[in-house]
Amino acid sequence: MRVEGSVKLKGVEMRMMDRTIRIIGIPTDLGQSHRGVDVGPSAVRYAGLSERLSRLGYRIEDAGNIPVPVRAVLKTGELLPAVRLACQAAYDAARKAIAEGCLPLFLGGDHSISIGTIGGITHESPVGVVWVDAHGDFNTPETSKSANIHGMALAVLTGRGFPELVQIGRDGAKLEPRNVALIGVRDVDSDERKMLKESGVGIYTMRDVDERGISSIAHEALERLHHLSRIHVSLDMDSLDPMDASGVGTPVPGGLTYREAHLLMEIIADKGTPVSMDIVEINPIIDAHNHTGKIAVDLAASLFGKTIL
Repeated sequence: MRVEGSVKLKGVEMRMMDRTIRIIGIPTDLGQSHRGVDVGPSAVRYAGLSERLSRLGYRIEDAGNIPVPVRAVLKTGELLPAVRLACQAAYDAARKAIAEGCLPLFLGGDHSISIGTIGGITHESPVGVVWVDAHGDFNTPETSKSANIHGMALAVLTGRGFPELVQIGRDGAKLEPRNVALIGVRDVDSDERKMLKESGVGIYTMRDVDERGISSIAHEALERLHHLSRIHVSLDMDSLDPMDASGVGTPVPGGLTYREAHLLMEIIADKGTPVSMDIVEINPIIDAHNHTGKIAVDLAASLFGKTIL
């Protein structure tokens, strides 16, 4: 049983039970075709995630990994059901963590895990989602050139795409587009671009970041979500430039710098109310000395309250 009390973080009083971060690994590579992202959770843990967050005053509960089938042994026609089962398990774990007063931190795996994680954290009430990604993740089976489900995750959450995935956990869409801010996007398919523009999602491309600066973008995105009391950050590590974070499944040149990504997390921590986070698409197999995993830990620490002074 947790003992309730109160502490202050950046001047905000929080109950002790709200100071428990529950780490949930979802080691799936089912949503895309590049092997290696399934060991992303291990890479982030090895980079010292628990220790860094503990030093910020959090109680850490590591719930281990959700069981996920190995893609190589799946037969034709088994991939979509396997993704559905993994996302349903993620949904259940997310819902339970929120119900028990924890701050869930989900370690992927590819970005398809967000179908379950965001579905679960929104089970009782909506959240604002800051989706940080090089890609739009707004394809459907009809528009996707690759058929990779990790490129459909945001579309699924807004009610588009495979019915088997849209209906996970509860019927229908889990997010209203007006409750989403997509930041760092720079690689979007042509049909996906049209759907995104018409969707109502707040979109901040890398051109916007270049012209206006990440500080302006971050504050505007949070103002867009100001009507919601909770913020979820879905951080795809390919949002960073490959020069800073090369160990990702689908690198795209021209991304956020290390400092821009940190400032984004810091502003969300200052101005928003982060209650949960996804860290996805780390591929240790193509990384150098777990560098990308270490950056992910740095960014998670900034989101959950680490400051320079």
